Amino acid sequence: MSVTPLAAHTSTRPAPAFRGRIGRDARSGHYAVPRRYRLHLSTACPDGLRIAVAHALLGLDDICPATFLPPVPDTADGGHAVLRPLYDASAHRYRGPALAPVLSDDWSGRIVSTHAPDITRDLARRFGRGRLELYPCGAESEIEAVEDMCAQGVEEAAQGAGAAGAEPAERDEALGTLLRSLGALDRWLDGRTHMIRNQITAADVELWVTLVQLDTVHRHHLDATAVQRIAAHPALWDYARRLAAHPAFGAHLDLDAIARRHHARCQGLEAAGAAVQILDWAAHAAAGTGTRPQVEGP
Repeated sequence: MSVTPLAAHTSTRPAPAFRGRIGRDARSGHYAVPRRYRLHLSTACPDGLRIAVAHALLGLDDICPATFLPPVPDTADGGHAVLRPLYDASAHRYRGPALAPVLSDDWSGRIVSTHAPDITRDLARRFGRGRLELYPCGAESEIEAVEDMCAQGVEEAAQGAGAAGAEPAERDEALGTLLRSLGALDRWLDGRTHMIRNQITAADVELWVTLVQLDTVHRHHLDATAVQRIAAHPALWDYARRLAAHPAFGAHLDLDAIARRHHARCQGLEAAGAAVQILDWAAHAAAGTGTRPQVEGP
């Protein structure tokens, strides 16, 4: 099965501060050893939420423990104070903010990676054997197409459609891109349970988190008519609702944390779309969730 109808785009994610990989054996330096590595995540952050969902789907709590951080960073440069020792140990005179997500090496006390897609792939490939296949053989190009479409066709377009300083024509163009992307996804999912296979894959994790962000963050800067047009994709939002009820997805969905992070970072103006919620995420998540993970810090 191919995702050809979903045109690929160039990713706009920022370059990571650290991009090490977990290899196959000791010759690679960082190799797969249970409980050697630790995740540091804020599930209010979309990348942190993606990793947390994948980590739960793979059942890696005992193999690669996760430390959950507060939704709002607590340093003046927008970083997490608790992560500063890891950053300082990993780079001489590191000047940037101590951002999450982080995959750290408990043996050395240093950072392996801050690049969310690599972290997810390494968890699945190095520790996920015999578990759920998040990256099935031959599906990499399809998963990358979904990642790219989510990044530009949905995430970037939604930001452009709600940009306070943009000209009306620019906002309309961005909204058109967003609606075309959602329309393609809606048609693709019509009659399908999952995005690219007959099981949950990394493509589903990527798309679901993107839809969470669209409804809980980006709609706050759109007018009510735009949000109603976004909501008019029944197959797509039914898909999002079903995944929200899955324990691995819903257990990490903290709407209050997402709102706190958004209000702490956002400088845009709230629009009428803020009152037009597309899904009742809390109700759907409650259908399949247990206790949320404990957050470290204030």
